[in-house]
Amino acid sequence: QVQLVEFGGGSVQAGGSLRLSCAASGLTYSTRMAWFRQAPGKEREGVAAIYTGRGSTYYADSVKGRFTISQDNAKNTLYLQMNSLQPDDTAVYYCAADRDPLPNMWFQTWAYDYWGQGTQVTVSS
Repeated sequence: QVQLVEFGGGSVQAGGSLRLSCAASGLTYSTRMAWFRQAPGKEREGVAAIYTGRGSTYYADSVKGRFTISQDNAKNTLYLQMNSLQPDDTAVYYCAADRDPLPNMWFQTWAYDYWGQGTQVTVSS
């Protein structure tokens, strides 16, 4: 059984940094994993994704140069380092795993099979 558990969210002032972690269990194969976020009243959007096998990454334009997705395969943990945070980054952040990724479907929510419960990130101005 696959389980994803996020932690590391919190409140920070604009310009600050946070690192989110996603502990994955039950994933015994290479796949694609991603971070999504959802702000109140908005649709869930992709932030960053990574192919766990080869390590290739993809970012939303809004976070390029500020966020970094990475993984520690030994710990089965996915990370999202978020720097230069802005109030627009305020959202619930979700970790997701796609067991059979289709090419270029980086941020299609329907393509992801497993989701964590989410962790709140709040950025104040």
